[in-house]
Amino acid sequence: MAITSAAAANLTPSPVMKTLASNYLDFTTAGDGWAKQYMPDVLAQEAEAYGNRTMAGFLRQVGAEEAMTSDQIIWSEQGRLHLAYKGRVTDSANSASSDGFGGQIQIEEDIDGRTITTTHGIRQNDILLIADANSSAVVLVTTDPVSTPDDDFGVRVYDAGSSTTTLAQLGFVTNGSDGATDLTILVIGSEYEKGASGRTGQNEPDHKTYTNKPIILKDKYSVSGSDAAQIGWVEVSSEDGTGGYLWYVKAEAETRLRFNDYLEMSMLETVPGSSTAANQSVDNYFGTGVNNGHQGLFNAIESRGNQTSGVTGVNAATDLAEFDAILAELDKNGGIEENMMFVNRSTALAMDDMLASMNGYGAGGTSYGVFDNSEDMALNLGFSGFRRGSYDFYKSDWKYLNQQDGRGGINATNTVGAIRGVMVPAGTSSVYDQMLGRNLTRPFLHVRYRASETDNRYLKTWVTGSVGAVTSDLDAMEVHYLSERALVTQGANNFFLMN
Repeated sequence: MAITSAAAANLTPSPVMKTLASNYLDFTTAGDGWAKQYMPDVLAQEAEAYGNRTMAGFLRQVGAEEAMTSDQIIWSEQGRLHLAYKGRVTDSANSASSDGFGGQIQIEEDIDGRTITTTHGIRQNDILLIADANSSAVVLVTTDPVSTPDDDFGVRVYDAGSSTTTLAQLGFVTNGSDGATDLTILVIGSEYEKGASGRTGQNEPDHKTYTNKPIILKDKYSVSGSDAAQIGWVEVSSEDGTGGYLWYVKAEAETRLRFNDYLEMSMLETVPGSSTAANQSVDNYFGTGVNNGHQGLFNAIESRGNQTSGVTGVNAATDLAEFDAILAELDKNGGIEENMMFVNRSTALAMDDMLASMNGYGAGGTSYGVFDNSEDMALNLGFSGFRRGSYDFYKSDWKYLNQQDGRGGINATNTVGAIRGVMVPAGTSSVYDQMLGRNLTRPFLHVRYRASETDNRYLKTWVTGSVGAVTSDLDAMEVHYLSERALVTQGANNFFLMN
């Protein structure tokens, strides 16, 4: 029997999926008939229009988590073992030198491009391998450097045509511009005559110290006591694996999922506050008088790591050449064998095309080489791992870089600041932890969260209000979320940011 008197506004929801007179809709008035009599059941099921909407998970794959008790994290990273610099030939004929032979050199930067502001490690009687765009030579340091950036020191050429051979005669060009770095200088040893006195001075190990600070993240969900008493059911399937019929706590579950994403997004995107007092606008807002902010992954790679615009999908040959340029940088920075690449869709496809072009699959007895001679494998053009040179690479799509409500939306509108992917070294690094006073081996990326014996701030959740267990006179239930954490990016010189 059709019940035509019931209107949608007067329906009484049922706590179970059961057909009752009170939750029927009449479709005969619209002329559709009763073919759609179960439409309320269909509409009650929440459609997953955007699939799995969460974006967290990157840091769980590549890093670790560890408790901390301080307001600051300080760690030191090893410097290079050998002495290598950039500089210039200041006098290719050494006319200003007392002996009048060889040439004069000035140090400007270390091999990683950092300006020498205090001392360098070159000493008298060191053997140097020097080279510029025109020539190379092995020379002996003949005058004692004062070891300051402005200090010139004399050298003499080993493999000389005569006892008066100068750098000018070997093709080296004098560069009078202060700050020029067209000369590469490597210390390869030393030589002394018989009976000579020993070294004066010594070289101290070079290390770099970095710091980061935790940030406090908060969120809240609230529902009034009246709404909590009026149950409304909806069939849902959530990203955390739960499903079934939920009532008002559906919104609380989404708030929790969103907060979990914020925990990762903040570790990726945040930047440290300005160290200049006049520019500390965030500090002025907080009124703390201390430097705020946090150095996320992207900022750490931009300031201490490598950036590349390579593998852009122009064509396979160009992409391969660009990728080989990345390998050259890996050779310069530790040469970690295994690396993980997390990229957006366009970069993933460009890499697939690049790798597919490496194998001439087809008919007529073609060898499928790297595909174990299997045509089926050769025609599967989605590559998850490959080896180039002496390096292994594992490629994965990164959802955060594709989603429009994530970095994908920024990339679509701002190509200048677009991030197409990151390359993270696999394995662990050994660093000196100044808080603990000892060397520790940790993943290159790890999250430190604030915790002690009395309070763990990894992810705190608590409920206040008058709903359920009464904690205040507020006629509502409030669910609070809090976390205090920081990201440690060790060995950023081994990371690549694809932009």
